[in-house]
Amino acid sequence: MKDSQLNAFLTELIENMPNDWLRLTTHRLDIYDESQAKTQFLEQLEALFQSGTTSESALSELPTAFDYIRLGHPLSCVLEWALAKEIGVPSDQIISFSSRVTPILAVLRKNLLDGVRTQIFYKTGTPEPIYARDLRSVYGYDFSLDKIDSVDAIPEFEGSTIYVSNEGISEIQLSEAIDFCVTVDARYGSIIAASNTNQTYVGEIQHVRRRESIAMTPADCNTVLRRMVGLPAEDFDISQSQANSDKVVQCVQEITGSETIPVVGSSGLSVQYALMMGVIDWSQQFYPDKKVMAIIPPNCYGGTNDQARRVAACLNHVEVVDLPVDGGKNMVESLDLVLDRVAQEDAVPFIIVEIPTNPRVEVPDLIKLKDVLTKTRHTQGALNSVEPIFVIDQTFCPNFHFLGNDAILSGVQTLSYVSGSKFPSGGLCTAGYVTSNEKGHPLMSKIRSHMEICDNLATNLQMDILAKQLPSMLDRIAGAYQNTRAFVNFINETLPEAKINFVSEELAAQGFTPSVFSLDLPTKGATDEEREMYKRELNLKLIDMMIEAIPEESKYCVSYGQLKGCYWTIPATSTQGTTKEGDKDYIARVALSQNMNLEKHKEVFAEFVAGL
Repeated sequence: MKDSQLNAFLTELIENMPNDWLRLTTHRLDIYDESQAKTQFLEQLEALFQSGTTSESALSELPTAFDYIRLGHPLSCVLEWALAKEIGVPSDQIISFSSRVTPILAVLRKNLLDGVRTQIFYKTGTPEPIYARDLRSVYGYDFSLDKIDSVDAIPEFEGSTIYVSNEGISEIQLSEAIDFCVTVDARYGSIIAASNTNQTYVGEIQHVRRRESIAMTPADCNTVLRRMVGLPAEDFDISQSQANSDKVVQCVQEITGSETIPVVGSSGLSVQYALMMGVIDWSQQFYPDKKVMAIIPPNCYGGTNDQARRVAACLNHVEVVDLPVDGGKNMVESLDLVLDRVAQEDAVPFIIVEIPTNPRVEVPDLIKLKDVLTKTRHTQGALNSVEPIFVIDQTFCPNFHFLGNDAILSGVQTLSYVSGSKFPSGGLCTAGYVTSNEKGHPLMSKIRSHMEICDNLATNLQMDILAKQLPSMLDRIAGAYQNTRAFVNFINETLPEAKINFVSEELAAQGFTPSVFSLDLPTKGATDEEREMYKRELNLKLIDMMIEAIPEESKYCVSYGQLKGCYWTIPATSTQGTTKEGDKDYIARVALSQNMNLEKHKEVFAEFVAGL
């Protein structure tokens, strides 16, 4: 780096940084202020830079950066901050991606919605940076794509100019002619830099990264930073990549009972985005004149809802339809009514549900669900309607067999996907997977294609982690369920007035063995508002007691499927961040692992009850 003071600071920071900066995939809510999520870390990092402080203790006290590694993490923030200082722009105008393509898509998306033209240039002799035909025909993006011998050849333009460079991921070029410079590397991803006249794009680009991709991974950020300051940096050994891939495929097939080769992406939402765009592409091919209706529960995980609506905003033939499934609403009955409506409109029904639901942990009657999904329906013209495509977010119970040839939904086009930061990796990486039953298999090639189009396939390191962790997943699920059942039983005995949302013993015997439950604590007050506020305060009191009493195990965090400890969160303020206020759940969600001091957690809960 040109700046010797910055180079020295970064060198010491890299050598002294906390190990969690490389290891954690989800934020610690105990050092997280959501209202300052995108600024607080960098403000305090800047203060350390000005004082020349790089001790591990000082770095450990920095607040959580952004949220998941999708949106940002300490090392991606440090990388972006350092590059911004080097070229003299505000740090939020430098945004890293694990994908080489998605930052370009982020600009194209905003320009599509704003009616702004886009021209993309890349250097003669380098590969085309995007799949132009698919981005035009499926995503609806409008742009020109041209080769140039030099950036000096870029003409003046009324609109946005993107320059894609292969000349080094940290070698950013901005000029009057270049609005966005995207530097790409086949192994690490990309960095997009926005010029000072394009600051209004920053939030949109960050949100695309949050919903359709991930930030450059901690391991890759570490390698890039080390190379920038001249420290030794060994690339991850890719000699076992094929063996790792084969192992992951084998494990997923054994776990799911499916013979389909799964598609593994950089995160659960990366997988879901490829899944959505793959279904849309497939529908355009086989039902070119029909709308696609994405049927999604309104209180489904916030990222699912937000992403679906963002896709629909870009495409006139895609519509989102609410599916009430939780908190007293019956999934099967709701789905029956919605599918009747979709049939009348002669549209393609594309359903995404969580089973069990989140956070109420409810499971529909599977026989009735099958009957509704296989029911013959007719259009207004008395023709048979399009068969539904049924997609299950199976993250809570990835071990349940929805997909085998003998499974209850074998007669339905069914796909299943799982967030990899949960049970598949035990919280060690974010990579997720999607697979299908035999009837849903024709859709998988389209999904794989769109994972490649967006360059969101799992990294080699992520596949290595999954190959190591997936073989133990079923044992970890079984052990975590046993702890959860024991804790739920204890709470029922100790505080019978509390409402617990968890699977019944009968459902567990069928194979639904989650390790997550939600807890609706008893409340009091003269009005609904008073009762709600009292309950919310009680939730936080319980969580704070657990964290203070068992800090080495109890965490305030949104994850589950972790290798050890117990995680607590309030869905309304974490996973349901973009969900409509009326559909949010202000209850405690508790996630237990196989490896934890269950008796200590019981002891603290008993103390909490004694203080009521």
